[in-house]
Amino acid sequence: MTEIFSERSFDDISETWSRLLSKTATNTPFQLIEFLEVWFTELGYGSDTHILHTEAGSIDGIAPLRSQGQSFTFLGDQDVCDFADFLITPGEEIGFFKVLLDYLSANECNSLKLFSVPEESLTLTILPIVARERGYKVKACISDVVPGMRLPDTWAQFLSGLSKKNRHELKRKFRRLETVEGVVWLELTQPDEVQFAMDDFLKLLRLSGQHKDEFLTPHRDRFFRQVAYRFALNGFLKLFFLEIEGQKVAGVMCFDYGNSRFLYNSGYNPALGYYSVGLLLKAFSIQNAIEAGLKYYDFLRGDEPYKYDLGGIDRRVFNLDVEIG
Repeated sequence: MTEIFSERSFDDISETWSRLLSKTATNTPFQLIEFLEVWFTELGYGSDTHILHTEAGSIDGIAPLRSQGQSFTFLGDQDVCDFADFLITPGEEIGFFKVLLDYLSANECNSLKLFSVPEESLTLTILPIVARERGYKVKACISDVVPGMRLPDTWAQFLSGLSKKNRHELKRKFRRLETVEGVVWLELTQPDEVQFAMDDFLKLLRLSGQHKDEFLTPHRDRFFRQVAYRFALNGFLKLFFLEIEGQKVAGVMCFDYGNSRFLYNSGYNPALGYYSVGLLLKAFSIQNAIEAGLKYYDFLRGDEPYKYDLGGIDRRVFNLDVEIG
């Protein structure tokens, strides 16, 4: 296993990274090299970055890691990365994890603390087996729930799939909004228009509540702007707004990746809370995803009630700790 990180490593390994990610069963936008490069630039201070690549025989994989002291974890962090995993050629997981643990042990790592590993990841089953064979202690625990849903072919089918109560409430809220003058639904995708609209989006994010205002530090502000712009360049970003009489009152940032839409973040003006502008814009983004032919809508981490009101069903992500030595 070779540590290949340098100031140019993201560019140098991008082709290999993309090839391996395309084969990874847990392929999500949070593992894209563009996403993690922005994280490294804006939020990666205070830790050492280790991009490890092994290519020995049929074993081909990347471990995107960072360290603090003798503890290693995934590149990224739980505050902004909803999923994380290794990039491994399918069928070569056992060999990859043996090489990885050899490397970490030789480099005086005493713990590997992984976060946000999807429940379907083979990392959760194979890495513990390989680690325990060496006498290492392993602990796995549920980190969070990740509600989402398969999308039907039509909006009418989506509505009929909701519970009677939730269907009634959603229709009632749409009817209430129809009584308001000057309602406009916006979908932005072009890099320049997205870049310009991020001021409005981040303002709405801050207005949504004190916790979001405190969360949006200057570093995270720059992170969101850069991710939005980079993803727009690659066609992954959908930025939705609800306007009333020319004023943006709700915003939703989504990633379209593969056959899925990921609802990454959202904000709204609480002064318009009576009209449920935040919820209805999320519903609009679901309708838009159905019309675009997408097959899955991922609300991402967290058990906020609106996710279940709109049909979300829980999956889980796990933390996995390995004590080495």
